[in-house]
Amino acid sequence: MVSPVGRLSLFGVGWIAVAGPAAAGEVACRYEAGVITAPAVVAGIAGDYIVDTGAPLTTLDETQAQAAGFEGAAATGEVQVAGVRLAARPLGIAPLDIRTWNLPTPVSGVIGADVLKGHVVDVSYAPCRVRLSARGRAPTFRGRTLALGWDAGRPTAEASVTDGAHEVVGRFVIATGMNAPMRLADDVAGVPGAAKPAELYPDGVWLARLPAVRFGGSVGVDVAAGLMKPDGGVAGALGGQVLAHFRLRFDFPAGKLVVAAAR
Repeated sequence: MVSPVGRLSLFGVGWIAVAGPAAAGEVACRYEAGVITAPAVVAGIAGDYIVDTGAPLTTLDETQAQAAGFEGAAATGEVQVAGVRLAARPLGIAPLDIRTWNLPTPVSGVIGADVLKGHVVDVSYAPCRVRLSARGRAPTFRGRTLALGWDAGRPTAEASVTDGAHEVVGRFVIATGMNAPMRLADDVAGVPGAAKPAELYPDGVWLARLPAVRFGGSVGVDVAAGLMKPDGGVAGALGGQVLAHFRLRFDFPAGKLVVAAAR
C-alpha cells in the first residue's frame, strides 16, 4: 500500500563505503506481488519458495517445518532447486507471514544467497525464469557489468537515489525476493511529517515516493520506497519491482552482476 505521507527526503550523506557446483538447470517461476517464487524441495518439504538473493540464509516456514517434524529455529537438510542438489545445508526456521501475506499461494520457505552463491544465477521476470549454471558453463549474457560485493551474506551493487536536493550513492542489497520496490536506511533518508513513521518499515504497510533511482545505467522516476534500520554498510535495498525492469546475471564466482534491459 502506498501511503499519502509524502516523499522520502535524503540526508545528503553522500557516498556509502562498503566494507563450484556440480549441476545446473533452469526452472519456470512466478513473479507476483513483487517477489519471485519457484518450486523447490528443502529438507524434504516440497513447495513454492521465494527466491531471494537478498536473504543470507535459506529458511523454512515455521508452520510447515513443524508439520514435517522439525523443532527449534534451525535445521540441516538437502536443497533441490533448478536442477541443483546441495546436501546437508544449514537452514533457518522462522515465521514468514510478513513476507507472504499478499501472495496468492502458500510458500514453504525462502531460497537464499547461501545456496545460490556458488553458481551463476540468471533471473528473468517476464517470462519468469531462474537458471543456475556452474562456473564457466553459463550461456552468453550481454549487459552492463557492475561489481558484485557482499554485506552480511547478501550481494550488493552500486546504485544512487535522489530527492531532487540531495543524492546518495552507495551499495544496495540486490534482493529478488523483497516485496517493496526499494528501502533506504533511516540514517540516510526519512519522511518528514509522517503520521505513523513505523508503518514505513518492513513490518508496516506504507510506502512513500522517491523522485529518482539510478541503477544499471537506467533511471526510474517516482519510485515507491520504504525505510529500514541501518544494516551493515549498505544504503538500502532494491526489490523486485525495481529489478523486474531488467534481466539479471548474478555471476557469483566471478564477483559480477550483469544487468540487461528486460525484453
